[in-house]
Amino acid sequence: MTPETLAKLHDAAFSKDRAWSADEFRALLDSPYCHLSTAQNGFALWRAIAGEAELLTIATHPDHQRQGIGTELMQQWMRTAQDSAGTAFLEVAADNAPATRLYAQFGFEVVARRAGYYKRDDHKVEALIMRAPLPFTVSQKSPGD
Repeated sequence: MTPETLAKLHDAAFSKDRAWSADEFRALLDSPYCHLSTAQNGFALWRAIAGEAELLTIATHPDHQRQGIGTELMQQWMRTAQDSAGTAFLEVAADNAPATRLYAQFGFEVVARRAGYYKRDDHKVEALIMRAPLPFTVSQKSPGD
């Protein structure tokens, strides 16, 4: 996927947040530490440094959500990351229940919070910092993504 395609898909997937620009994606992809996992209508961008893997963003086009794409992308990036990292972490808006359920299926647990981190039209939402061990296991507690 090109940086322009990533930016367009990110904009569609994150209507409540500021979408990342093609230039931001280009800069991240130019880093030797960043990696891109892709699927039809979705992607995950992550980086691995010093034994830790961080999910920077994951996006599925809204017209294709709840079809397992998020689960496929999580499996892809975490499988690759476990070759060089022992821990995975990410940050997610506390009001993004589908994402937090998906992450919990992969063993992520909340380890910290950032108050008022995400801006919404009329309020702010805290960020949840989540961490999981690698290699990962998938829980079957809740359905799909």
